[in-house]
Amino acid sequence: MSFAQAARRLAGQAGLLLGWRPDEFWRATPDELADAFAALRAIGDASGTVGAGNPLDRASLGQLMEAHPDE
Repeated sequence: MSFAQAARRLAGQAGLLLGWRPDEFWRATPDELADAFAALRAIGDASGTVGAGNPLDRASLGQLMEAHPDE
């Protein structure tokens, strides 16, 4: 798979699963993208489903905010 194909696939997943627009995807670091997908996976593991009906809990949000502070 080429870089362009992989980027297109990840951008589509970020848009669908995270609600990210293209500029948000391209500004994110690989670690931020991985953390966001890991958070979704954790929600899915806990509830059996992933999506807007299962938001992050406050503790998980706090951990993400601490790991990736706005500057």
